[in-house]
Amino acid sequence: MKFDLTVESREGGGKGPARQLRRAGRVPAVLYGQGECLLLSVKPDELVKILRSQAGSTALISLTINGAKSKAKRTALLRDFQVDPIAGSVLHADFFEVAMDKPIRVKVPVHLTGGQPIGLKEGGVLHHVLRQLHIECLPSVLPDFIEVDASQLQINQGIHLKDIPKTEGLRFLDDLEHMVVSVAAPMTDAKLEALLTAGAPGAEGAKEPEVAAKGKAVAEGAAGAEAGKAGDAKAGAAASKAGAAPAKKEAEKKK
Repeated sequence: MKFDLTVESREGGGKGPARQLRRAGRVPAVLYGQGECLLLSVKPDELVKILRSQAGSTALISLTINGAKSKAKRTALLRDFQVDPIAGSVLHADFFEVAMDKPIRVKVPVHLTGGQPIGLKEGGVLHHVLRQLHIECLPSVLPDFIEVDASQLQINQGIHLKDIPKTEGLRFLDDLEHMVVSVAAPMTDAKLEALLTAGAPGAEGAKEPEVAAKGKAVAEGAAGAEAGKAGDAKAGAAASKAGAAPAKKEAEKKK
């Protein structure tokens, strides 16, 4: 999808000029790429129109820059934007200039087609694993999204990235073995109950944890060893004292 957007060149960056622009009903923006950085201002309603489109960040935008010192016509992608969390208004936008003869790398959304998969009708559970794909292509063949037909998937079946039909001029940058979408078997009541009760406190929960038990055993063993040492020392002292008494008496007799 392509859009035409007329913007104004502006002077001075920073928070102060940005606030002035917003008070004047404009959105501060920056155009990056191709060896330069241009400060711009955009009408908020035109920017919101692009953001709400189906293409979104993958839409090619033909920029007409009023007041530009160099070329006034540029082609760009809306790379990033900031939104006021309270008012919901767009605070800032970043554009990235592209050259039509050079490949670009972007992420495009995955759209599931073909209606409800067969496996879902049999009670399966749909797992949409990859919702965006990282691709490389020329701007002229950049798709708004990648279509994946999941209608024929049965339970315990899935579609890997390598299974998606290749489009000429487009290259996937993600691992081709990655699962894009699958239909898993429904969880049985017994398995669900086991998962729910596995962490519940009860008879098993009353058991002393193995690590704690081992630590306790080590501590008790160490305490026992210390007690044994203390007992040996005490016994040795008593024996020495007992042996010392006769020796003392013998010495007195000799005197």
